[in-house]
Amino acid sequence: MHLDNIDMQLLALIQHDDSISVDLIAKHVGLSKTPCWRRIQKLEKAGYIKRHVALLDADKLELGVSVFVQVKTNQHDANWAMEFAKVVAEFPEIVEFYRMAGDYDYLMRVLVKDIPAYDRFYKRLISATALTDVTSNFAMEQIKYTTELPLPLQTSK
Repeated sequence: MHLDNIDMQLLALIQHDDSISVDLIAKHVGLSKTPCWRRIQKLEKAGYIKRHVALLDADKLELGVSVFVQVKTNQHDANWAMEFAKVVAEFPEIVEFYRMAGDYDYLMRVLVKDIPAYDRFYKRLISATALTDVTSNFAMEQIKYTTELPLPLQTSK
């Protein structure tokens, strides 16, 4: 599916505020309601819009400690990687998980209430799988956070 400028504008508006009405979206992009709604449906069916969610406030939910956990392993076969991914899926505290290039094999972002909560998480993690090295870095301050992707919007000429 080729995305035109209107599609990109729709995606930008929706990712900024998913609760915005189709009427208002249509006005912003210069379409009437029905064609706008059809385009949004097409974007969803094509997989550009993965799902609709609410973003919660981690601090208000007492999950204000963000820990970046770097993991090294001496196991690099596909079966171990698949098993490790299953182990990680069982930990709700892990909110992001990446396989990396470089000195560490994996990077996780973990959200917990406090240091003792992280220590409990850490003990559960190392008992659930064999890891060579685990390094934890605690975020002091979140300076920027967004879920919005940097979409290439064309300007009018």
